[in-house]
Amino acid sequence: MRAPELAGDVWLNTGGEPITLAGLRGRVVLLDFWTSGCVNCLHVLDELRPLEAEFSDVLVTIGVHSPKFLHEGEAAAIEAAVRRYEVHHPVLNDPRMTTWSQYAVKAWPTLVVIDPEGYVVHVAAGEGHAEALRRVIADLVATHEAKGTLRRGGSPYVPAEEQRAELRFPSKAVTTAEGRILVADTGNHSIVEFASDGETIIRRFGSGTRGAQDGPFDLATFTEPSGITLLPYEVAERAGYHAVVADTAGHRLRGIDLITGEVSTVAGTGRQWRDGVDTGKALEVDLTSPWDVAWWGPAGGVVVAMAGNHTLSVFEPVSGSIRRFAGTTVEGLRDGDVHEAFFAQTSGLTPDGQRLWLADPETSALRWIQPEGETFTVHTAVGIDLFSFGHVDGPADQALLQHPLGLAVLPGDTIAIADTYNGAIRRYDPLTRRVTTLATGLAEPSGLLVHDGELLVVESAGNRIGPVPLDETAVAGDAHAVRRPPTVLAPGELEFSVVFAPPPGEKLDDRYGPSTRLEISASPPELLADGAGVGTDLFRKLRFAEGVTEGVLQVVAQAASCDSDDSGREHPACRITRQDWGVPVRFEKGGESTLSLVMAGDPGK
Repeated sequence: MRAPELAGDVWLNTGGEPITLAGLRGRVVLLDFWTSGCVNCLHVLDELRPLEAEFSDVLVTIGVHSPKFLHEGEAAAIEAAVRRYEVHHPVLNDPRMTTWSQYAVKAWPTLVVIDPEGYVVHVAAGEGHAEALRRVIADLVATHEAKGTLRRGGSPYVPAEEQRAELRFPSKAVTTAEGRILVADTGNHSIVEFASDGETIIRRFGSGTRGAQDGPFDLATFTEPSGITLLPYEVAERAGYHAVVADTAGHRLRGIDLITGEVSTVAGTGRQWRDGVDTGKALEVDLTSPWDVAWWGPAGGVVVAMAGNHTLSVFEPVSGSIRRFAGTTVEGLRDGDVHEAFFAQTSGLTPDGQRLWLADPETSALRWIQPEGETFTVHTAVGIDLFSFGHVDGPADQALLQHPLGLAVLPGDTIAIADTYNGAIRRYDPLTRRVTTLATGLAEPSGLLVHDGELLVVESAGNRIGPVPLDETAVAGDAHAVRRPPTVLAPGELEFSVVFAPPPGEKLDDRYGPSTRLEISASPPELLADGAGVGTDLFRKLRFAEGVTEGVLQVVAQAASCDSDDSGREHPACRITRQDWGVPVRFEKGGESTLSLVMAGDPGK
């Protein structure tokens, strides 16, 4: 199909100049539909960087920022996100989801390739498509160079002006045994050690450049570090380091010896986990965007919020092992046994005795885990589903948050919540089960720390850490829902399918059995009368329960592909493509009786 023209309200990284597809005729255009709070979208930004470099004279990447949350659609928020994640291509802010709807997008992230003549030739949802995109783009370049329809040239990208600051988009903080404060200076790829006043810098762990180099504090490198936790004294003595850092975009855990300043890698390979084993020797197991870490005695180690696949792991520093602790990799909100519960990009952890509190930003939820008998159980204090959020105080079952990222235990065992996208600090009281607001007007608070009797707040978009006056007030606020329009389906039966076509030069890998996998569940679970569960076909008939008017279809699809026999590669490579969808659906007479989601393929075939 002919690619619809781009529509939105603000262009970034273009010097203020709008871009049209008509003006890019002759170039290969890659549209990246993303939103700044989606960890899978952040993975794709890293995947695209090598492609943008390889095809710099023929490829124009355009980020279409179609926000999930209200805050993400604000001009200041998207401007900060573009700087925070070092996005070096033009970005169109699409707050009303206009371009999203024109391209019939159903998931964050989605990638659309437009050929030099202005036609959509390839669509891919999710992450892990870098090699497939490279082959599609190379094929287009060869074809259109031969036709004479390819036009080479420079990029329309115009970098934004940067202001230097001691902290750049910091995320979390902890207090050491000596009363000093360690802050994850995420945007500067380092850990800053402040004196107890929170202002005087003593030293910086990390040179400030992206990387994974171990060694002395001034030579080591990190890649967007976030969470930090301190080990108990006896554990630190045996492990040989005192602090564990979630090196988020590096997909590693790093250890810091606070005496010598030595930085070491203690878990992760640097490769992002896609599928398979996530338990074993810590240095041999792939991780995926570890966002926060916390030592929790009942779990016997450091709990790791593995935001990239919606699970929790436990890292044991002395044995050097790591294991899956909770979650199934399905994104959602489901309580119960830790092995069956759903999480949603867990990004904040704080222990409180026998409870471990969690902030799940994609469901705007406050949750906790506690031991019960021989297992652990997940509970939800605040939160509804993937698409409901807001700023509402009151009883916990009616209260609403908006993408919270940080937590702390306050005196009296109440829980402070860094309600990030509301720019607020909220408080949850487990005894009264009520939520109140303690502070507002903050610039994306992402981390909290009780220090010398004060509550310190890490304001990520404000590039600072400091105390906030706590003045408990009641906020009526508003309830919101994601602006993404629901898919209207007919009641009864649905023919459902996922489209996956291997890229040029690849074929489905069926050497060891079926090459595809499809898992379907629903929220609420009673939405599906038949068709839920796991199977190997990418086609399935679903039957919806009578009387249910709306809900969310939760879909996880996976396909394995390898270089074909005639690819010409000396060492054929294999890869797994995976995508998760949360599809809001509404049932009406006359609605669709078929639904097809594109994981990867040519929409014209």
